[in-house]
Parts: sequence; C-alpha cells; structure tokens
Amino acid sequence: MKLLSITLCNFRQFFGKSPEIKLAWGAENITVIHGNNGSGKTALMNAFTWVLYGKFSAAFAAEEQLVNKRALAEAEMGKAVGCWAEIVFEHDSKRYQARRVCRAYKSENSVEHIKGELFLQVAKDDGRWMPTAQHPDDIIGRILPESLHQYFFFDGERIEQIVRHDKKAEIAEATKELLGVEVLNRSIKHLTDARKSLETDLIVIGGSEIKKLLKEKQACQKEVEQLSQRKVEIERELINQGELKKAVNGDFLERSGAAEWQKLREELENQRSLFREQIVQASSAIQRAISGRGYAVFLADAAAEFNSILGNLREKGELLSGIGRPFLEELLVQQRCICGAELTPGSVASENVGGWMDKAGVGDVEETAIRISDRVNEIDKQVADFWEEIDRQQANISRGRSELSRVETQLDDIHSKLKNFPDGDVSGLQKRLDEIETKIGNLHRETGSNQQQIESLNVQVSALEKQIDKQQLNEQKQVLAQTRIAATQDAIDRLIEVRSRLEKQFCSQLEKRVQDIFSQISFTPYIPKLSDKYELTLVENTSGKSALVAASTGENQILSLSFIGGIIDGVREWSQKNTLMGPDSSTFPIVMDSPFGSLDEIYRKQIANKLPKLANQLVVLVTKTQWRGEVAREMESCTGREYVLVYNSPKADCEEDAIELGGTRYPLVRRSPNEFEYTEIVEVDYGF
Repeated sequence: MKLLSITLCNFRQFFGKSPEIKLAWGAENITVIHGNNGSGKTALMNAFTWVLYGKFSAAFAAEEQLVNKRALAEAEMGKAVGCWAEIVFEHDSKRYQARRVCRAYKSENSVEHIKGELFLQVAKDDGRWMPTAQHPDDIIGRILPESLHQYFFFDGERIEQIVRHDKKAEIAEATKELLGVEVLNRSIKHLTDARKSLETDLIVIGGSEIKKLLKEKQACQKEVEQLSQRKVEIERELINQGELKKAVNGDFLERSGAAEWQKLREELENQRSLFREQIVQASSAIQRAISGRGYAVFLADAAAEFNSILGNLREKGELLSGIGRPFLEELLVQQRCICGAELTPGSVASENVGGWMDKAGVGDVEETAIRISDRVNEIDKQVADFWEEIDRQQANISRGRSELSRVETQLDDIHSKLKNFPDGDVSGLQKRLDEIETKIGNLHRETGSNQQQIESLNVQVSALEKQIDKQQLNEQKQVLAQTRIAATQDAIDRLIEVRSRLEKQFCSQLEKRVQDIFSQISFTPYIPKLSDKYELTLVENTSGKSALVAASTGENQILSLSFIGGIIDGVREWSQKNTLMGPDSSTFPIVMDSPFGSLDEIYRKQIANKLPKLANQLVVLVTKTQWRGEVAREMESCTGREYVLVYNSPKADCEEDAIELGGTRYPLVRRSPNEFEYTEIVEVDYGF
C-alpha cells in the first residue's frame, strides 16, 4: 500500500474541506506534520484508521463526536451536517479512493450522530473512477488486514503497549495473517468436516462394533471441541479481567493516601514476577543437569567395581602389553632371539619364545582397558560437577523462595492496610480488586482442569482410532470409506505440521530481526526474546545465564518500534516469497503520532535515524519540541513534504506560538477571528 494523499472535511478540529495533504514517497519518503498538543495531530492520525477500518486509537476521545463543532453550530436545525475523510492510495498498480462519511443532525436539545459509511472507488485505465465490484472492507482487508493496522498506524506515546502481555493473543492472531496461516486453518477445518461426514457414512454402512466405536470417538471429539471453545472464552475473559484490574489499580493511584501504597504494591508485584522467573530458570537448570549428567551418579559403584577387576587382572599378570605377536613370529622365522641365542625348531629356547605367542594377544585388551579406565575416572569428576551445579541451583531456588516469601508478606500487609483503609472508597476498591483476582484464579484453575480433560480425551480418541483400524472391513464401501477417512486424516496431520513449522520459523526469524533493530537503537546490553506465544521480553546475560529485565518505558517504546520493524521486514520477505495467501504486497507505510514519547536525546537520534528505514513510507506527526535538534538533523535528508497544523484559539488571552521552517515563520497557535476553535493545514514551501 502506497499512501498518496488524505483530505478532511468537518472532521473534528478541521472546519470545512481541508487542502489535500500529499504524502511523500521514494527517496525522500518522510512526510512531517507539525502541530502543538490539541491542534489535531491525533485526530489526523485517527482519520487514516477511521477511513480504512472504522477504528480509533486508545487516545482518541469521544469517538462518536466526529463532526466539527463550528459546522454543527452554523447548521440549520434538523439539517444534516456532513463529515468525511478521504484517502487516495495505490496498490498492485491500481489507484484507489477510500472515503468514509458520517453525518450529524442538530435538534434543539441534542445532536444525533449517524455511524459512518465507507465508499471505495478504483481508477480505470481511461482515468474514470468507478465503484469497486467487491465490498470495500474485503478489498482493504486483503491489501492491509485490519488485524495488522495497529503496527502501521499508531500513537508513539502509547507504543509500549504493544509489548504488554495482555496483547499476546491479539499479536499472535494478527501475525497469522502475515503467514497465511488462516488459509491452513480453513483447510484443516474443511478437511475435519469432510472426515466427520465420511465417518457418518461409515456408521451407516459399517458393522455394529464399528458403529459403537465411532459413536464413542465422536462423543469424545465433541467434548474436546466444547472444552477448546471454553478455553478460548476463558482467555478472552482473562484479558477483560486484566483490563479491569489495571483500571482498579489506576484508581488507587488517584486516591489520596492510597497512591503510595499502590505504587509500592506495583513495585513488589514486579519483583514477585522476577523472583518467580528466577525460580523457574533454576528449576529448569536442575532438570537439564539431571537429564544430561544425572546418570553419572548411578555409575559410581559400577566404576569402582571395574577398577577393582582391572587391578586384580594386573596383579595376576593376565594383562600384558609391549610384546606383539608379529614380533615373536618374526623371531621364530629367523630362528634367532634378540639376545643372539638360536631358536632351532624343537629346542627349549624355541618353545619358550613360542609360549609367549598366546600371552601377546592380551595386549590389545590392555590398551582397551586403559581407555575405558580413563573414561571411568572421568565419571567421578562429572559427579562432582553435577552435585556442584545442583547445589548452586538449589541455593538459587532457596534464595528466590525466601525473597518471594518476603515480597508476598509485604504484599499481604499492603492488602490488609488497603482493605481496612479509613476511606471507604479505597477499601471498596480493594474489595473489587479481590473479587477480580479471585475470578482470575478460578479461570486459571478451570483452564488447567480443562486441559487435563482434553489430554485424557485425546488419548481415548487415539485408542478408539486404533480399535477402529483393527476392525475387519469386508464390504467394498466400508474399505473405500475407511481409506478416504485415513487419507483425510493424513492430509489434516500434514497441514497441522506445515502450520506448526511455519509459525516456528516465522517466530524465530522475527526474534532475530527484533534483536538486530533493538541493538542498533539501544545502547543497553539487553536482548529481546520472543516466545512462541509472541510474548516480548528483555533479558540480559549475566555469567552466561539469561535473566529478565524490568524494562523502562523508554526501553519498551524502543522494543515496540523494533517489533514493528521486525513485523514489516517479515511481511516483505514472506510476501516476496508468495508464501501461501498472506498480504500480497511488499510495501508498507507507517503513520506515527508523537513517535519520540519521553525518550532522551540519544534514543531520539537513533530512532530518527532508523525510522525512515523501517517502512517504505513514513508520516510523522510531531510537536515543535519533538522535532527539535537531533530529530530534524537525522530526518531532513529523507523529508519530502512538510505541513503545519495552525490552531486557531477563541481565547482572547491565548499565548501564540510559531515554528521556523526553511527560513519562514509559520504560526502554530494564533487568535481565532471568531468564537470557534479550528485548525488549518498549511504546506511548508521551500521554494523548490
């Protein structure tokens, strides 16, 4: 998708029809839009997502009130006031015009807002614009799926939310769009339905025993489906409860006297998570040690017995080395000993030398015994190292549990204080929080119970399938139906394996991309890690071991930008390979509102340098302070177009502001000529 322009009309702060904002592309691929807070930067960014998806960012307030206030005030009673935004974009050599329109009707006491409607046109070869034959949402969804839009249109000040754990399910689902996994899911579903249909046919034509087994199998599978559906419902409910918990915790921070206790509780909860992770890592290390070296502990008695046997053989002289059979054979052929004595056949000297022939063959056994002895002696060292590692990790677990107990005791103390807080509102919040945590605990327990049932039922299904396979199918129709069922199940198994490998491969490649981008921006030694559930965390290596890092807001912003960059690179590569049916494009825009948040100078510079390389096209909405110095220097060589949002304030005592660009002074805030507030869009003219 290549964004060409955006135009607004009566959309939030923008009164009337705005000038067309043409967006930069090519070598100078950055469009910079300057504006003070409250001038409409967030509204402009949300205009993109509203037109394409009917969606808004978290920072966009009063979503239903889109129509400009001045347009409403000047409208006649009962007459519709139109509000629209229009985006022109290119994709796959076709030019599209997307316009979403909403209306409002003013009455004496209220304003009725009508939900927006999307219209999409495509330019024909002769230049005429024609409505698209397919539904607009379907076309836009294939070009840039709705589930992925948060990676390309986002609020930079809240970008760190992408790495929040409660977003992992959303991220995982969105990533499936990239891989074309949904195609595989649909194929698996259709084949599963086909298998069920074939099994139903087999019930009709099969013997009584097969009918019985198939009914049992279908009953088990139906129960597994119900439990799996409940699992999805629980995951959604856990996300909802997590949001409620966050909201309640936020309310604590706003309560006088309780805010400090809440801040301390949040800090202690972070510590609790870290200690729990350390205990898990130590337990995993013990498991690895037992798996890799634990066998040596049980070989100690056998090793001692081997050394005893070997020592006895040596004492008896039954293990010899140094004289080989070829050497003795040569002496007998030459009939002369090394001492010069003749070895005439039949002589005593010849018989003595010949007697050594039987003993010389034991030399090979001796050499082998020496090699085995070295390996056996190594076991003692392995045992010592093994117990040293076990003791160290046990100490880590003990220390972690001790710290965890201390933290939980402090948390219990805070819980008691807030529960019995003199302010009834605070104690009420704690009671609400207790209810939420109880519900979360119950949901987790139900999840564990359901998973056990699913595993047990799957075992039963496998056993029933084996019994069904053993049944004698005599009739030709039975054989054919069974063959089709087996072929269908084989296809399902293969598709599941392809899906699994595809997801693992993409996840691994995505982690490497995120690590590379993060290392280029951040000066910290931390390393991003991406789990198979798309949980993004930061770790650091200490003495060769990984430990979780409690990332700051700035680090989370950089981590999120790195994740977005990795996603875009991944889309490009997979699209170019024509992987399944993922997005059929390798060009992507990024539209960012306030991308630099509260970052310091070094990070601002690094991100300003990296941003133009993340996407084919970049639209940046910034305040004057966010654009200052290092950001402007890093981006100016790639900046193709610039615009200024001029906010007209109706306040008589408003403090005016301006920005100087290309030697020209442009107003950012000025006195409105009427009683309304509104924003104008002015293009920066560099005279080229």
